[in-house]
Amino acid sequence: MDLYIGQKAQLSKTITSSDVVAFAELSMDRNPVHLDDEVAANSIFKKRISHGMLYGSFISAVIANELPGPGSIYMKQDLSFLKPVYIGDTVTAVVEILDIPKDSVYKLLTQCFNQNNELVIDGTALILRK
Repeated sequence: MDLYIGQKAQLSKTITSSDVVAFAELSMDRNPVHLDDEVAANSIFKKRISHGMLYGSFISAVIANELPGPGSIYMKQDLSFLKPVYIGDTVTAVVEILDIPKDSVYKLLTQCFNQNNELVIDGTALILRK
């Protein structure tokens, strides 16, 4: 596949309670704001939220599977978490090529949006692809 600046790829997934519980076990991040309805109700979020790294990992899926695609190796990822994602929200991870250098290190715009098209993660990544 020929890659070009401005090229984009994306994927979407609806976050379920089971996703959050499974991610908590896998990541060992058992913060009650993710797992306990009562604790979350008394938090600034007022209900349970997803782990930011759960839906942040959707960016990795786009990079590995779509753009730049198989064989891509993460070198760096910067993320800003801008809004919470709640159970039942649908997150769309979007990756866009910002730069195609001669040394095979691609700079990518990495963003996630909720179902209301609100930016929930903003970031950039450096990916090695030969």
